[in-house]
Amino acid sequence: MRDLNISVLGDGGWGTTLAILLNNKGYKVTLWSAFEDYAIYLNKKRVNSKFLPAVKIPRNIEITHDLAQAVKYKELIVLAIPSQHLRRVLKKIRDHDYKSCPRFLSVVKGIETKTLKRMSEVIHEELGRIKLAVLSGPTIAHEVARGIPTTAVAASYDRATMKSIQNIFMTERFRVYTNSDVIGVELGGSFKNVIAIACGISDGLGFGSNTKSALLARGIVEISRLGHVMGARLQTFSGISGLGDLATTCMSPYSRNRFVGEQIGKGRVLREITKRMQMPACRQAGVAEGVPTAKSAYALSLKHKVSMPITKEVYSVLYKNKSPLKAVRDLMTREGKAE
Repeated sequence: MRDLNISVLGDGGWGTTLAILLNNKGYKVTLWSAFEDYAIYLNKKRVNSKFLPAVKIPRNIEITHDLAQAVKYKELIVLAIPSQHLRRVLKKIRDHDYKSCPRFLSVVKGIETKTLKRMSEVIHEELGRIKLAVLSGPTIAHEVARGIPTTAVAASYDRATMKSIQNIFMTERFRVYTNSDVIGVELGGSFKNVIAIACGISDGLGFGSNTKSALLARGIVEISRLGHVMGARLQTFSGISGLGDLATTCMSPYSRNRFVGEQIGKGRVLREITKRMQMPACRQAGVAEGVPTAKSAYALSLKHKVSMPITKEVYSVLYKNKSPLKAVRDLMTREGKAE
Protein backbone atom coordinates (compact mmCIF):
# COMPACT_ATOMS: atom_id res chain seq x y z
CA MET A 1 0.00 0.00 0.00
CA ARG A 2 2.99 2.31 0.49
CA ASP A 3 3.38 2.71 -3.28
CA LEU A 4 0.09 4.64 -3.47
CA ASN A 5 0.13 7.72 -5.67
CA ILE A 6 -1.80 10.44 -3.80
CA SER A 7 -2.76 14.02 -4.66
CA VAL A 8 -3.74 16.70 -2.18
CA LEU A 9 -5.69 19.47 -3.89
CA GLY A 10 -5.31 22.66 -1.87
CA ASP A 11 -2.15 24.26 -0.47
CA GLY A 12 -3.62 25.71 2.73
CA GLY A 13 -2.25 24.77 6.12
CA TRP A 14 -4.30 21.58 6.38
CA GLY A 15 -3.66 20.42 2.83
CA THR A 16 0.06 21.01 3.25
CA THR A 17 0.09 19.22 6.61
CA LEU A 18 -1.65 16.16 5.18
CA ALA A 19 0.73 16.09 2.22
CA ILE A 20 3.67 16.03 4.65
CA LEU A 21 2.04 13.36 6.84
CA LEU A 22 1.41 11.13 3.82
CA ASN A 23 4.92 11.70 2.47
CA ASN A 24 6.39 10.75 5.83
CA LYS A 25 4.50 7.44 5.61
CA GLY A 26 6.27 6.70 2.35
CA TYR A 27 3.54 7.53 -0.17
CA LYS A 28 4.20 9.36 -3.42
CA VAL A 29 2.49 12.72 -2.90
CA THR A 30 1.53 15.60 -5.18
CA LEU A 31 0.40 18.93 -3.70
CA TRP A 32 -1.72 21.11 -5.99
CA SER A 33 -1.91 24.90 -5.67
CA ALA A 34 -4.67 26.94 -7.29
CA PHE A 35 -2.19 29.76 -7.95
CA GLU A 36 0.72 29.25 -10.33
CA ASP A 37 2.95 31.90 -8.75
CA TYR A 38 2.51 30.38 -5.29
CA ALA A 39 3.21 26.88 -6.62
CA ILE A 40 6.50 28.22 -8.02
CA TYR A 41 7.25 29.87 -4.67
CA LEU A 42 6.53 26.66 -2.72
CA ASN A 43 8.72 24.63 -5.08
CA LYS A 44 11.59 27.02 -4.55
CA LYS A 45 11.30 27.83 -0.83
CA ARG A 46 9.81 24.54 0.41
CA VAL A 47 7.99 26.39 3.22
CA ASN A 48 4.33 27.39 3.12
CA SER A 49 5.00 30.81 4.66
CA LYS A 50 1.38 31.91 4.26
CA PHE A 51 -0.42 29.03 5.92
CA LEU A 52 2.14 26.76 7.63
CA PRO A 53 5.27 28.79 8.43
CA ALA A 54 8.42 27.19 9.88
CA VAL A 55 7.48 23.70 8.61
CA LYS A 56 9.67 22.32 5.81
CA ILE A 57 7.98 20.67 2.85
CA PRO A 58 10.04 17.58 1.89
CA ARG A 59 11.70 17.68 -1.53
CA ASN A 60 10.03 14.48 -2.70
CA ILE A 61 6.57 16.08 -2.49
CA GLU A 62 5.72 17.19 -6.00
CA ILE A 63 4.14 20.67 -6.09
CA THR A 64 2.19 21.74 -9.14
CA HIS A 65 -0.40 24.17 -10.48
CA ASP A 66 -1.29 21.77 -13.30
CA LEU A 67 -4.61 20.17 -12.34
CA ALA A 68 -4.39 17.50 -15.04
CA GLN A 69 -1.02 16.41 -13.65
CA ALA A 70 -2.42 16.43 -10.10
CA VAL A 71 -5.41 14.25 -10.99
CA LYS A 72 -3.99 11.76 -13.50
CA TYR A 73 -3.01 8.23 -12.39
CA LYS A 74 -3.81 8.80 -8.70
CA GLU A 75 -5.07 6.15 -6.25
CA LEU A 76 -6.39 8.77 -3.82
CA ILE A 77 -7.35 12.41 -4.34
CA VAL A 78 -7.67 14.51 -1.17
CA LEU A 79 -9.88 17.60 -1.52
CA ALA A 80 -8.61 20.35 0.80
CA ILE A 81 -10.18 23.39 -0.87
CA PRO A 82 -12.20 26.11 0.92
CA SER A 83 -15.90 25.22 0.87
CA GLN A 84 -17.10 28.16 -1.22
CA HIS A 85 -14.51 27.42 -3.95
CA LEU A 86 -14.88 23.64 -4.01
CA ARG A 87 -17.56 23.38 -6.70
CA ARG A 88 -15.55 25.56 -9.09
CA VAL A 89 -12.50 23.30 -8.74
CA LEU A 90 -14.63 20.16 -9.10
CA LYS A 91 -15.98 21.44 -12.41
CA LYS A 92 -12.37 21.78 -13.61
CA ILE A 93 -11.56 18.25 -12.40
CA ARG A 94 -14.36 16.95 -14.65
CA ASP A 95 -12.27 18.04 -17.65
CA HIS A 96 -9.56 15.53 -16.68
CA ASP A 97 -9.26 11.77 -16.18
CA TYR A 98 -10.52 11.60 -12.60
CA LYS A 99 -12.75 8.51 -13.01
CA SER A 100 -9.77 6.17 -12.89
CA CYS A 101 -9.13 7.26 -9.28
CA PRO A 102 -10.55 4.57 -6.96
CA ARG A 103 -11.22 6.84 -3.97
CA PHE A 104 -11.62 10.48 -2.97
CA LEU A 105 -11.37 12.11 0.44
CA SER A 106 -12.93 15.41 1.51
CA VAL A 107 -11.30 17.30 4.39
CA VAL A 108 -13.40 20.41 3.72
CA LYS A 109 -15.46 21.81 6.61
CA GLY A 110 -18.34 23.98 5.50
CA ILE A 111 -21.77 24.32 3.90
CA GLU A 112 -22.23 25.75 0.41
CA THR A 113 -24.08 29.03 0.97
CA LYS A 114 -26.04 29.09 -2.30
CA THR A 115 -27.40 25.54 -2.09
CA LEU A 116 -27.08 24.77 1.67
CA LYS A 117 -25.45 21.46 0.71
CA ARG A 118 -22.79 19.56 2.58
CA MET A 119 -19.45 19.13 0.85
CA SER A 120 -19.97 15.43 0.07
CA GLU A 121 -23.26 16.35 -1.61
CA VAL A 122 -21.49 18.96 -3.73
CA ILE A 123 -18.76 16.47 -4.65
CA HIS A 124 -21.19 13.75 -5.71
CA GLU A 125 -23.25 16.29 -7.64
CA GLU A 126 -20.21 17.30 -9.69
CA LEU A 127 -18.20 14.05 -9.92
CA GLY A 128 -20.96 11.43 -9.83
CA ARG A 129 -20.88 8.07 -8.06
CA ILE A 130 -17.27 8.07 -6.90
CA LYS A 131 -16.00 6.25 -3.78
CA LEU A 132 -15.84 9.07 -1.23
CA ALA A 133 -14.96 9.48 2.44
CA VAL A 134 -14.73 12.53 4.68
CA LEU A 135 -12.11 13.20 7.35
CA SER A 136 -12.89 15.52 10.24
CA GLY A 137 -12.05 16.17 13.86
CA PRO A 138 -10.01 18.41 16.19
CA THR A 139 -7.07 18.74 13.81
CA ILE A 140 -5.29 22.10 14.13
CA ALA A 141 -2.79 21.93 11.26
CA HIS A 142 0.14 23.46 13.20
CA GLU A 143 -0.17 20.81 15.91
CA VAL A 144 -0.44 17.87 13.50
CA ALA A 145 2.56 19.17 11.55
CA ARG A 146 4.58 19.26 14.79
CA GLY A 147 3.67 15.67 15.60
CA ILE A 148 1.37 16.46 18.53
CA PRO A 149 -0.93 13.47 19.21
CA THR A 150 -4.21 14.03 17.36
CA THR A 151 -7.38 12.07 16.60
CA ALA A 152 -9.75 12.33 13.64
CA VAL A 153 -12.73 10.48 12.17
CA ALA A 154 -13.04 8.97 8.68
CA ALA A 155 -16.64 8.58 7.56
CA SER A 156 -18.12 6.95 4.47
CA TYR A 157 -21.16 5.02 3.36
CA ASP A 158 -18.75 2.49 1.85
CA ARG A 159 -17.03 0.47 4.58
CA ALA A 160 -14.04 -0.52 2.43
CA THR A 161 -13.35 3.10 1.50
CA MET A 162 -13.66 4.19 5.13
CA LYS A 163 -11.26 1.49 6.32
CA SER A 164 -8.73 2.24 3.58
CA ILE A 165 -8.65 5.92 4.59
CA GLN A 166 -8.14 4.90 8.20
CA ASN A 167 -5.19 2.69 7.25
CA ILE A 168 -3.62 5.24 4.90
CA PHE A 169 -3.61 8.10 7.42
CA MET A 170 -2.96 6.33 10.74
CA THR A 171 0.40 7.05 12.38
CA GLU A 172 1.81 6.88 15.91
CA ARG A 173 0.72 10.51 16.39
CA PHE A 174 -2.38 10.67 14.16
CA ARG A 175 -5.10 8.24 15.18
CA VAL A 176 -8.10 7.78 12.88
CA TYR A 177 -11.44 6.31 13.96
CA THR A 178 -14.23 5.27 11.58
CA ASN A 179 -17.89 6.30 11.58
CA SER A 180 -20.63 5.54 9.05
CA ASP A 181 -22.53 8.75 9.94
CA VAL A 182 -21.31 10.96 7.09
CA ILE A 183 -24.00 13.59 7.72
CA GLY A 184 -23.14 13.93 11.41
CA VAL A 185 -19.39 14.07 10.85
CA GLU A 186 -19.73 16.74 8.16
CA LEU A 187 -22.24 18.86 10.05
CA GLY A 188 -20.27 18.69 13.31
CA GLY A 189 -17.15 19.88 11.52
CA SER A 190 -19.04 22.72 9.86
CA PHE A 191 -21.39 24.10 12.52
CA LYS A 192 -18.76 24.12 15.28
CA ASN A 193 -17.00 26.99 13.48
CA VAL A 194 -20.00 29.24 14.13
CA ILE A 195 -19.87 28.50 17.86
CA ALA A 196 -16.10 29.14 17.78
CA ILE A 197 -16.78 32.64 16.44
CA ALA A 198 -19.17 33.16 19.38
CA CYS A 199 -16.44 32.01 21.80
CA GLY A 200 -13.99 34.37 20.14
CA ILE A 201 -16.40 37.26 20.55
CA SER A 202 -16.63 36.33 24.23
CA ASP A 203 -12.83 36.43 24.49
CA GLY A 204 -12.67 39.77 22.67
CA LEU A 205 -15.22 41.26 25.05
CA GLY A 206 -13.10 40.16 27.99
CA PHE A 207 -15.49 37.55 29.36
CA GLY A 208 -14.25 34.48 31.21
CA SER A 209 -14.46 30.71 31.44
CA ASN A 210 -18.06 30.74 32.64
CA THR A 211 -19.18 32.36 29.40
CA LYS A 212 -17.14 30.11 27.17
CA SER A 213 -18.36 26.99 28.97
CA ALA A 214 -21.95 28.12 28.47
CA LEU A 215 -21.35 28.71 24.77
CA LEU A 216 -19.74 25.28 24.38
CA ALA A 217 -22.51 23.46 26.25
CA ARG A 218 -25.40 25.25 24.57
CA GLY A 219 -23.56 25.30 21.25
CA ILE A 220 -23.34 21.51 21.05
CA VAL A 221 -27.07 21.40 21.84
CA GLU A 222 -27.79 23.65 18.84
CA ILE A 223 -25.51 21.65 16.56
CA SER A 224 -27.03 18.33 17.65
CA ARG A 225 -30.58 19.63 17.36
CA LEU A 226 -30.21 20.76 13.75
CA GLY A 227 -27.97 17.84 12.78
CA HIS A 228 -30.47 15.28 14.04
CA VAL A 229 -33.30 16.91 12.05
CA MET A 230 -31.05 16.75 8.97
CA GLY A 231 -30.50 13.00 9.37
CA ALA A 232 -27.44 12.67 11.61
CA ARG A 233 -27.11 10.40 14.63
CA LEU A 234 -27.18 12.29 17.93
CA GLN A 235 -24.24 10.33 19.40
CA THR A 236 -21.93 11.54 16.62
CA PHE A 237 -22.05 15.04 18.10
CA SER A 238 -20.72 13.73 21.42
CA GLY A 239 -17.66 12.28 19.69
CA ILE A 240 -14.41 13.42 18.17
CA SER A 241 -15.92 15.13 15.13
CA GLY A 242 -18.55 16.85 17.29
CA LEU A 243 -17.70 17.91 20.82
CA GLY A 244 -13.99 17.17 20.32
CA ASP A 245 -13.70 19.42 17.29
CA LEU A 246 -15.88 22.09 18.90
CA ALA A 247 -13.71 22.28 22.04
CA THR A 248 -10.46 22.58 20.08
CA THR A 249 -11.76 25.23 17.69
CA CYS A 250 -13.18 27.31 20.52
CA MET A 251 -9.98 27.25 22.59
CA SER A 252 -6.97 27.03 20.28
CA PRO A 253 -4.93 30.21 19.68
CA TYR A 254 -4.46 28.90 16.11
CA SER A 255 -8.22 28.72 15.45
CA ARG A 256 -9.11 31.10 12.62
CA ASN A 257 -12.78 31.15 13.59
CA ARG A 258 -12.10 31.95 17.24
CA PHE A 259 -9.69 34.66 16.05
CA VAL A 260 -12.36 36.28 13.84
CA GLY A 261 -14.76 36.39 16.77
CA GLU A 262 -12.12 37.78 19.11
CA GLN A 263 -11.30 40.60 16.72
CA ILE A 264 -14.99 41.43 16.32
CA GLY A 265 -15.37 41.46 20.10
CA LYS A 266 -12.53 43.98 20.23
CA GLY A 267 -14.40 46.27 17.85
CA ARG A 268 -12.80 45.48 14.49
CA VAL A 269 -14.90 45.02 11.35
CA LEU A 270 -15.06 41.77 9.42
CA ARG A 271 -13.55 43.17 6.21
CA GLU A 272 -10.43 44.35 8.07
CA ILE A 273 -10.11 41.03 9.89
CA THR A 274 -10.27 38.90 6.74
CA LYS A 275 -7.75 41.19 5.06
CA ARG A 276 -5.36 40.73 7.97
CA MET A 277 -5.78 36.95 7.72
CA GLN A 278 -4.31 37.02 4.20
CA MET A 279 -0.99 38.28 5.60
CA PRO A 280 1.78 35.71 6.22
CA ALA A 281 2.57 37.29 9.60
CA CYS A 282 -0.86 36.29 10.93
CA ARG A 283 -0.64 32.86 12.60
CA GLN A 284 -4.35 32.35 11.83
CA ALA A 285 -3.81 33.06 8.12
CA GLY A 286 -6.34 31.40 5.82
CA VAL A 287 -10.09 31.12 5.40
CA ALA A 288 -12.39 31.25 8.45
CA GLU A 289 -15.06 28.77 7.32
CA GLY A 290 -17.37 29.85 10.13
CA VAL A 291 -18.10 33.17 8.42
CA PRO A 292 -20.00 31.72 5.41
CA THR A 293 -21.22 28.80 7.54
CA ALA A 294 -22.96 31.21 9.92
CA LYS A 295 -25.11 32.32 7.00
CA SER A 296 -25.76 28.72 5.89
CA ALA A 297 -26.47 27.42 9.40
CA TYR A 298 -28.92 30.22 10.11
CA ALA A 299 -30.70 29.57 6.80
CA LEU A 300 -30.86 25.84 7.60
CA SER A 301 -32.28 26.56 11.06
CA LEU A 302 -35.07 28.58 9.46
CA LYS A 303 -35.65 25.93 6.79
CA HIS A 304 -35.94 23.12 9.34
CA LYS A 305 -37.65 25.28 12.01
CA VAL A 306 -34.95 24.56 14.60
CA SER A 307 -34.16 27.02 17.40
CA MET A 308 -30.48 28.07 17.26
CA PRO A 309 -30.15 31.27 19.31
CA ILE A 310 -26.33 31.40 19.41
CA THR A 311 -26.09 30.82 15.66
CA LYS A 312 -28.74 33.49 15.06
CA GLU A 313 -26.80 36.05 17.10
CA VAL A 314 -23.49 35.24 15.36
CA TYR A 315 -25.23 35.66 12.02
CA SER A 316 -26.68 39.00 13.15
CA VAL A 317 -23.28 40.26 14.32
CA LEU A 318 -21.51 39.18 11.10
CA TYR A 319 -24.15 40.15 8.55
CA LYS A 320 -26.52 42.63 10.23
CA ASN A 321 -23.94 44.79 12.04
CA LYS A 322 -25.45 43.94 15.41
CA SER A 323 -23.43 45.00 18.42
CA PRO A 324 -21.74 42.00 20.10
CA LEU A 325 -22.81 43.31 23.51
CA LYS A 326 -26.42 43.62 22.31
CA ALA A 327 -26.21 40.02 21.02
CA VAL A 328 -24.98 38.84 24.44
CA ARG A 329 -27.77 40.75 26.19
CA ASP A 330 -30.40 39.25 23.91
CA LEU A 331 -29.05 35.74 24.51
CA MET A 332 -29.01 36.16 28.28
CA THR A 333 -32.46 37.75 28.61
CA ARG A 334 -34.45 35.24 26.56
CA GLU A 335 -37.42 33.63 28.25
CA GLY A 336 -36.44 31.14 30.95
CA LYS A 337 -36.47 27.49 29.83
CA ALA A 338 -35.66 24.02 31.12
CA GLU A 339 -32.29 22.64 30.05
